Amino acid sequence: MEVCYQLPVLPLDRPVPKHVLSRRGAISFSSSSSLFGAPDPRQLSQRRGAISYDSSDQTALYIRMLGDVRVRSRVGFDPEGKGSYSYLCIDFRTLHCDSAGPVSGRRLRRLLSFQRYLHSSRLLWGTPHLNPLHILDEDYTGQAKCMLERVATWNFDIFLYDRLTNGNSLVTLTFHLLNQYGLLELFQLDMVKLWRFLVMVQEDYHSLNPYHNAVHAADVTQAMYCYLREPKLAKSLTSCDILLGLLAAATHDLDHPGVNQPFLIKTNHYLAKLYRNSSVLENHHWRSAVGLLRETGLFSHLPAEDGLKMEHQLGSLILATDISRQNEYLGKFRTHLDQDDLYLSNASHRHFILQMALKCADICNPCRPWELSKQWSEKVTEEFFHQGDIEKKHRLEVSPLCDSQSNSMANIQIGFMTYVVEPLFAEWGRFSDTHLSQTMLGHLGLNKASWGGLVQQEGSSSPEENLLPEDNVTSPVLLLPL
Repeated sequence: MEVCYQLPVLPLDRPVPKHVLSRRGAISFSSSSSLFGAPDPRQLSQRRGAISYDSSDQTALYIRMLGDVRVRSRVGFDPEGKGSYSYLCIDFRTLHCDSAGPVSGRRLRRLLSFQRYLHSSRLLWGTPHLNPLHILDEDYTGQAKCMLERVATWNFDIFLYDRLTNGNSLVTLTFHLLNQYGLLELFQLDMVKLWRFLVMVQEDYHSLNPYHNAVHAADVTQAMYCYLREPKLAKSLTSCDILLGLLAAATHDLDHPGVNQPFLIKTNHYLAKLYRNSSVLENHHWRSAVGLLRETGLFSHLPAEDGLKMEHQLGSLILATDISRQNEYLGKFRTHLDQDDLYLSNASHRHFILQMALKCADICNPCRPWELSKQWSEKVTEEFFHQGDIEKKHRLEVSPLCDSQSNSMANIQIGFMTYVVEPLFAEWGRFSDTHLSQTMLGHLGLNKASWGGLVQQEGSSSPEENLLPEDNVTSPVLLLPL
């Protein structure tokens, strides 16, 4: 594969060691990054799994991420150097680990090379493993299959399903949905390649993240499936739309580090520089997903033009989940509904509705039944406060909503529901006025009332005091690490 690159030439004051350049599947750091200097593009292009993007893509050269932060110490990286922060020595893999001890090999699987991926996933391939994992017995397998029969219900308990599948909820659920739609046969997808792709996607989610992990991805995929079944969409979407919608849901937060974009920007993280401080995480999720698609060759049998088109449409869907662009998409959606000019026979309009569906699926937790919604609230608040603790530890300005001393879970949730969730789902209800939409809005109202009761019990300040007025919703939304 020909690799295009237009990297600016900078002094190689900290050359990348050969053992880093030879590692398959690692990401090339931006030439402007303070981490390594500028590696030779010719060396990088020789590594397997390389992905090329031209300058119009705002990226010169991208290689799928391994991201072993600890390698920086091997090249003499000085965390206290000019323009750097001590945070940069933090290993994102252990960011949300309660234990200070070494990370187990199981938790580091996402960093392994492709061959070791296969070795670590032998259980899923049916090959005996030297150190067997906890193999599911027939009772658990049967219960998981029974749950999949109800996968279209809004009260689907993804936490229970994840336990029944021994932590493989994203792989098994996504595979089941793709197969149920007949997409494997329709697109002639190789079953082995698809399974390998899904295993690698699941393993590239950080299991130590309280919220942005593979279970969240599985939950979003299940919600997306519910939306795809809505009458307006079911009778209009093409098979390609459905395939892209499910894959985008499964990969929309791929390799999420557990911190938000402002954190990456203010600490000069290489991803912020690579994507020029614009939709940093979403760009990374998309490029990581494309990297896995190309590494597994899932679409390699398709004409090259079709494969590239699907990759870019996948990116368009994932980029729409950037919470800082909420007003942009919501305003466009509201305008379409006011003018009644959404025509799902139009490919661009269908794609826009897929974008809105994915946005809804991504933040639908407050619209779930209280028992599920509360668990997600606890997890996302834990991740917020972890970021705040790290910022305090490294003497950085603590991001709003991330300070456990000045924010409560109830206040955060009420503010999020008021300024972000309610406006979006109100418009979705206008577009698709169905039983599901009414159910979601009903749960949203009940959950908001429940959090309001907890605020009164705690004697906390009003959540509006911690957020800006609704006219400036973009500002508080920017603060959310979603």
